[in-house]
Amino acid sequence: MSSTGNINGWCANIIYWFDEVSERAGGVQTETLRQILVQNFEAEYLNKWLKGANIQEMDANALESLYTSVVPLVSHADLESYIQRIADGEKEPLLTQEPIKFLSLSSGTSEGRQKLVPFTQHSSKTTLQIFKLGAAYRSRAYPAREGGRNLEFIYSSKGFMRTRGGIRVGTATAHYYASDEFKLKQEETKSFTCSPEAVISSGDYKQSTYCHLLLGIHFSDQVEFVTSTFAYSIVQAFSTFEEIWKEITNDIKEGKLSSRVSIQSARDAVLDIVFRPNRNLATRIQSICEELEKNDWFGVIQKLWPNAKYVYSIMTGAMLPYLTKLRHYAGDLPLVSGDYGSTESWIGVNLDPFSPPEKVTFAVVPTFSYFEFIPLHRQILGSNSAAADDFIEDNPVPLSQVKIGQEYEIVLTTFTGLYRCRLGDVVEIAGFHKNTPKLNFICRRKLILTVNIDKNTEKDLQLVVDKGSRILKKSRAELVDFTSHANVSNQPGHYVIYWEIKGDAEDRLIEECCDEMDASFVDHGYVVSRKCNTIGPLELCIVERGTFNKIMENFIANGASLSQFKTPRCTNNPALLTILSLYTVKRFHSTAYGP
Repeated sequence: MSSTGNINGWCANIIYWFDEVSERAGGVQTETLRQILVQNFEAEYLNKWLKGANIQEMDANALESLYTSVVPLVSHADLESYIQRIADGEKEPLLTQEPIKFLSLSSGTSEGRQKLVPFTQHSSKTTLQIFKLGAAYRSRAYPAREGGRNLEFIYSSKGFMRTRGGIRVGTATAHYYASDEFKLKQEETKSFTCSPEAVISSGDYKQSTYCHLLLGIHFSDQVEFVTSTFAYSIVQAFSTFEEIWKEITNDIKEGKLSSRVSIQSARDAVLDIVFRPNRNLATRIQSICEELEKNDWFGVIQKLWPNAKYVYSIMTGAMLPYLTKLRHYAGDLPLVSGDYGSTESWIGVNLDPFSPPEKVTFAVVPTFSYFEFIPLHRQILGSNSAAADDFIEDNPVPLSQVKIGQEYEIVLTTFTGLYRCRLGDVVEIAGFHKNTPKLNFICRRKLILTVNIDKNTEKDLQLVVDKGSRILKKSRAELVDFTSHANVSNQPGHYVIYWEIKGDAEDRLIEECCDEMDASFVDHGYVVSRKCNTIGPLELCIVERGTFNKIMENFIANGASLSQFKTPRCTNNPALLTILSLYTVKRFHSTAYGP
């Protein structure tokens, strides 16, 4: 049987499997919880709440009812003492019956600090399964040629840290790329990366990016799609390509490798592939790039990889601001949003690769974890609501009881030792696939900008920045990246938004951007506070080009990888605020509410 036949076979098999478990989603969820509890009920944490219950003999529905009535809702912080004891080498079962040998390190960009999350073989298996499931739907929409490759901007650690107790610590992507499941994914799906393992795990994202680009061009006619974990990484790669394309072209022409790649294992792996001059390819790439330079690199991905069918990455949430630039680089190629997950667990799969990222939904995979949903009701904040939350909550409901149009916060119970743990993600139920819900990601629950009674989320900020940055189109400038800070060191406190822009814009135009953003916050508490001057004028700081690269490098230096990096949209991190302050070149203050 040909490779194409094999691909069609595994596509059909895994889609059939997902349809079947989606049809029985409620019962599958109850059984998934039973499996988690039977496997782990003797662990210290669970035993504290379920002591005396005959877990192994209980009916699954009765066990579900008992569990949700006696085990409390928690945050990750409530479980940190257990995770720290695991990290310190305690051998008794604390969260899982299975010994935890690996801990995943979150990026820290959402919560402002990095978290340790248990990682087991189950984590690798579900990652393999979500990748295969997503690939099946993409292959059905965009059939792949036999012998094709993927240009994947993926990054792993060169090595792993060890805790005091000898537990291996790394990013979830690093654990997965080092696993047998990653190799199995490529073999089973016949979906091979352009870059060998030595490039992926070089530990230096700049050297890895150079090699990814070089090898991608070497295999240019074979590339089926371009991908990375987050959209940011693809934008970062092609922003770099604008500066180094001549060097890459020369390497191809001469059959050598730039001295900028100094890690010997990566050099050897690349030179094993690019070991002879290819002057015809170099001439073609040079001609394409010289033309692209004249058009600000519009469609560079489409031009360099003529057989590529789409660009694939996580493009929701914090990645939405990069879509404009990503579309610019992609040209006419479709953007396909990646699947929905977190360091704690994979959650849902994108069933419709034709759907634009702004409208994508994710069908919950009911076998991955046990999911609960806290109904959330937005409230209009008045002037006396300083102590109020941004949502009113109802009691959690199981997957089978969610309603279309309702917003929820996700709660996870995982095979890896998290029990009724609030994820902090707000989603809306958009519909159903069979009987499993399809989710729209709305925002992170955490309030990121607040001075007193004002409450603005990441989504609120993104909408405001989008309105302000549209004004830049009147000039030859564009927004590269942004973050924010609620400055309460002086009274009245005020919002500070930091912009890095590419190109030239007159000060009067940036002042207009600043006023537009200040006037665009619709939160009642903010508007009232600005009008009575209990919140001061919004401050817009323009930072030097490359400042957000320095922020990224700060996170990488503290254990994150480029594959998982997301620019924090609001920060109180002293190190980041120091970087932002040091590289601020201009400051503007809003006059939207008067002088």
